[in-house]
Amino acid sequence: MKIAVFGTGGVGETIGSKLVELGHEVKMGSRTANNEKAAAWAKKAGAKASAGTFAEAAKFGELIFNATLGAGSVEAFKMAGEENCTGKTVVDISNPLDFSKGFPPFLFVSNTDSLAETLQRAVPKAKVVKALNTMPAALMVNPRLLKDSHHTFVAGSDEGAKTQVKALLASFGWTADEVIDVGDLTGARALEQYLPLWARLYGTLKTMFNVKIVR
Repeated sequence: MKIAVFGTGGVGETIGSKLVELGHEVKMGSRTANNEKAAAWAKKAGAKASAGTFAEAAKFGELIFNATLGAGSVEAFKMAGEENCTGKTVVDISNPLDFSKGFPPFLFVSNTDSLAETLQRAVPKAKVVKALNTMPAALMVNPRLLKDSHHTFVAGSDEGAKTQVKALLASFGWTADEVIDVGDLTGARALEQYLPLWARLYGTLKTMFNVKIVR
């Protein structure tokens, strides 16, 4: 599959590298065509990796991962162009974190809205699915880094798009029992609102961790 990854930070690089490892063609998108970090990643990742603008990546990809900083996500999709996102699944792994007052951050959108829903309004003909936003990047693509079984979540209003995302999660190593579907895209509100607790826990534990639902 041809996949676009928006974002040149550690999350984007981790997701992009895993997708290339799995045999996908990946174009990393950024604001400019000659972004040094994106170019360096593409060179390191190999022949199936490339870099370009958000618009070039969105046009290239059959599916789009949003790994931009939450504060810049809507602008990234505006730069990508609605026409380049139409009909495509957007896997939103970003979070609406505001670090203006330091750590821990607070949310700049919450309660009655979410960043995922904001993105859906920005590209209404795309199919946004919230996923993988509740853990570190390394764990997203390799859940077996933790010895015990644990859980990840998806939220989205298009069932076909969620099925597509669940298949990708399976290719990352997540078992069907470890993926919990929390419903339509309004479920992203709860997933994003977990982040303040995650940040507090990270500040306390200072190690990799994730949640496990026991029932």
